[in-house]
This record gives sequence, structure tokens and C-alpha cells, in this order.
Amino acid sequence: MKNGFLSQYFDGVAAKILSEVEANTLVSHQHEFNGVEGLRRILGEPTGKVGYHAKFMYFTDFDDEPITEDGDMTWYDARQKARLERDVMRWEYRLYFKANTVMQAANAGDVWIIARQKSTDELLVIVAEQDTTIASQVLWLFGFSSLEHTGFSIREETELEQDRIAFASRIILENIGIEVAVNEETYLDEMLRRFNGTFPTTRKSAAYTRETLGDIDYTTDVDDVLMACYEREDILFRTLEKHIVGQRLKQGFTDVDDFFAFAKSTQNRRKSRAGLALENHLEFLLQKNTIRYDRTPETERKAKPDFLFPGILEYRDESFPAINLSMLGVKTTCKDRWRQVLQEADRIEAKHILTLESAISINQTNEMQGLNVQLVLPQKIHASYKPEQQDWLMNLDDFMRLVRDRQTQKSI
Repeated sequence: MKNGFLSQYFDGVAAKILSEVEANTLVSHQHEFNGVEGLRRILGEPTGKVGYHAKFMYFTDFDDEPITEDGDMTWYDARQKARLERDVMRWEYRLYFKANTVMQAANAGDVWIIARQKSTDELLVIVAEQDTTIASQVLWLFGFSSLEHTGFSIREETELEQDRIAFASRIILENIGIEVAVNEETYLDEMLRRFNGTFPTTRKSAAYTRETLGDIDYTTDVDDVLMACYEREDILFRTLEKHIVGQRLKQGFTDVDDFFAFAKSTQNRRKSRAGLALENHLEFLLQKNTIRYDRTPETERKAKPDFLFPGILEYRDESFPAINLSMLGVKTTCKDRWRQVLQEADRIEAKHILTLESAISINQTNEMQGLNVQLVLPQKIHASYKPEQQDWLMNLDDFMRLVRDRQTQKSI
């Protein structure tokens, strides 16, 4: 087992597209998968009926939280008894599951993934709605480029270079309930001393993060620099959070409501800081690269685009050519929120969105293109997208070059 690879968490993964019989309990009451011989490579040769505890999860792009349910699965060879008693040399492997809310939500065409977890030997069963971003992401995470045949695609080996757990992989793993431990304990004492044992403001946190990166050039390789800043701040924040939250847990809670209020505030802090961290580091890069902008200025209908170029004065000046204006929405993950930019900055026809989200579905990027929304991603994340998407994607360096040229009122 190699540290930093999917093999830390899984002993094997299988994936398929659900058929009508498998998905629709109104059509089939079997609650089992047939034709699963390939699963022997990760579940082994069953002797009798082998039971597994399983966690079922159903994902769609339109709900922030998945449907989850714990259950059991049984792995067995339906022809074993016939071989032993009648010398019938046939094998017929089946994977049985009890009815549950996740499989009731599943439909034909959805992606179905089963992974054997190393730490518990339990099965993680993921169902992702067809043609969604989450389906695209879990397939990319586990190294399945396509599922064109009807049976299972199997991956026993999860220590190839594509299985290395980088930032994009870690985010998807956490979305499917696998907590990836990351910390920088060497900075903890300094952070506690500097910030008096509390969480710093997001701007102070961003400044401290860049300080820990040392003397780097913020004017070249801006895609890599942005990722380095964001990833380092995320790790530093989690290191500090682990300590502060740990101290709070030791104090205990007055009642259940007190606990849930604390848990909710912790989760909200994570989410809000993630977005602000990305905006703060981007703003620093814009300043270092002498690009003029206004952050969250007010345009029509009190809308506030995250960044407006070259600024709100030019935007409000009807004589300033609209072709030289740009806007950029900043979202760590897009989901359905990317449409918000359509209502911001009416004078700017082509909108841009900077995101760190990997493997957005082809359906969604096609819709973005149709509505004149251009996706901007750090270059390293481009590889998570399908080849037919990658030519359309823009990296941060491309975007900064575009606004710099428009800033000097060149025709683009």
C-alpha cells in the first residue's frame, strides 16, 4: 500500500451502468445483481453465502446532501450446491441486497459503483444520477473513463499515478464520505501564538498562508501559484481547526441542541472560508499582476459580481466600450449556482466563472457554452475533464491575459 493513493482506502472498485431490471424494483423484486463474475477479483471466491456490511449513497447534482442508508449485501455462488451435489460444473455469482431508500431512488442509466473499503472491509455503494457532474466525478476519481458495456468494469490496482490523491481527488473523496487526513502540525504552535488560539480573519489567514510559502513569483505560473496558495491555506486551516474543535469537544456540551449548534457553525465556517480563501488569493494575484478590478461592486438590481474589470466606474460609463469589460464569478464548486452570474453585470455578454471543481459533466458545460458562460480553472484541474471539453476550458493565465488586454482597450 502506498501513502497518498486510493489504495489507502480501497481494496478494489467496480462500476457499471444500472439496467432497468437492476434499478427498478417495480420491474424486479430480486434485489440482486446477476452476471457479476468480475466481482470475484475484489470479493474473492465465496464459500457459501458471504455477508458484507454496506453503506449505500445516492447522489444527484441538485441536492447538497446524498441519500444514505446502512445495509447488508450477500455475495454467493448460486450454483455451488449443484456442483457439490450433482457435479454440475457451472458457476453463477450473485450479489444480493435488501431493499433500501438508495436503490429505490436509483434509475436505469445511473452510475453504480461498489468499493471495498480497506479499513473496515465494508462495501461502499455509490449510485450517481446519470449525466450529472457527481457521476462524472466519481468515475474520474476511480479511473473509469467510460462504461460502454453492460457488465461491471473492475479495478483491483489503485496505486497507479492516476490514483494519487491530489487536491481534486480529496474533495471528491470527502463528498462521498471518506475523510482524508491532512495537516501541517509544524505550523500549529506558531498559528496558536500568532492568532491567540482563535480562528483568524480570512484575510489574515490568506496573508499568513502566503508567508509560509516563502519567496515565490506571483507573476508567472499563476495557475500553479493559485493552487499552491489555496491548498496550503486549506491544510493550515484544517490543522488549526482540528486543535480548536478538539479543545471544544473536551469541554462537553450542555445538551443536544448545544452540540448541533456547534456542529452547524463548524460546517458553515468551513464552507464560507473555502470561498473567501479562493477570492482572497485571486485578488492578491490580480494586484501583483497590476490588473485593475473592483471586488463585489453593485451593478443592476443590486447584483454584486465577485470581480469586475477594469472597474465599476468604467462599467457605469456608457461611453466605455462593453467589449473591454469583463466579470468573473468565483465559486469553489459550481453545482447549480453557476447560473447566478447570468443576472450579474448586464452590459457584459460573455460571463466568466473561476472554479476548482473537477470533472463537471458534459451536459453542464454544454449548457454553460449555450448561455455564453466561460469556465476558468487552474491548469492542473483540466485533466479531470473529458478530452472534448478540454479545448474549451480556459486557465487562469489565459483569463488574466484577456482582461489585461481589455484593460489597455485592445480589441479581443
